[in-house]
Amino acid sequence: MKKYMRSGKDIFLVIALSLIFNVSFAQQVPMYSQYIMNGFLVNPSFAGRDGYTTLTLTTRNQWVGMKEAPSTYAASFQTRILKNSYISKSTSVKKKIVRPTKGGRVGAGGYIFNDNNGIMRRTGIQGIYSYHIPLGTTDGYPNDLAFGLGLTAYQYAINMNGLIYDYSDPLLNNYDRSVFITDFNFGASFTTSKYYAGFAMTNILRGSLLFGDTTRTNRNELGHYFLTGGIKIPLAPDWILEPSGFLKSSDMLLKSIQLDLTARVYYKEDYWLGLSWRTNDAIILMLGLKFDRFYFAYASDFTLTDIRRESFGSHELTLAVKFGESARRYRWINAY
Repeated sequence: MKKYMRSGKDIFLVIALSLIFNVSFAQQVPMYSQYIMNGFLVNPSFAGRDGYTTLTLTTRNQWVGMKEAPSTYAASFQTRILKNSYISKSTSVKKKIVRPTKGGRVGAGGYIFNDNNGIMRRTGIQGIYSYHIPLGTTDGYPNDLAFGLGLTAYQYAINMNGLIYDYSDPLLNNYDRSVFITDFNFGASFTTSKYYAGFAMTNILRGSLLFGDTTRTNRNELGHYFLTGGIKIPLAPDWILEPSGFLKSSDMLLKSIQLDLTARVYYKEDYWLGLSWRTNDAIILMLGLKFDRFYFAYASDFTLTDIRRESFGSHELTLAVKFGESARRYRWINAY
């Protein structure tokens, strides 16, 4: 009986694999429930938005209890290069010139990631550059228009060990088990002290810049598109309500649209509790706290589809540490 169950699972994997390679070399980007804390992982223009230097660790295990279930691990860094920061530019072997940066308008960041989805795995790194343009102030805080570009490079690998399939199938034999892909992501955003909105797109080159591709199989990745937005509504002196939305789509357009609607309540900005609804997928409970410069956040997805019968939901944990005093956050205002 176990043998037949194993064969059934393998057949399912082969069908999924065939769908992926038949028309396109599609890659589902990692999913994050706590997109508010991981904003720059989705939109590169968010790098350096709050002025802190931030280190973040994120782990997500989806559909816990199911074999070969998706999982994502990421370690990220972001910062804002301030007015009194300096860079060293080499003009020759013997001469160096030290020049001030451009008034704190530059954000920078990067992250490494490992994304597993069944027999498919992506492991790579992304470097991010953002440029922030001031557009006045609201309540003494800058209105920020930002653009960001991310350069990503990763290994896309498929593990066929233990998979039962037709060895004579030309589709499954005429592609590389591992390739290296380089691509670009783009983002734009507008942020004030009360609300924010952003747009981002991934895989601008559609995965066409491949290394290690020996079979020349006609394949490409899907581009993904993200719209984010949120607003802060004061409820009482120490309480804030933040409704937000996260719209996701791809080159498949209407067939791939998914929406996260979220409401988070903050107490003194040190504690928060949230509830989110993801269309055709899950209800998500979120909670978090801040202690000194350390941030802890947890999200649990309660699946609404039939997968709930085979799993124990999805779990996401985020740990972050922010360096820099509060006054440092808006020091670049003096440069404008």
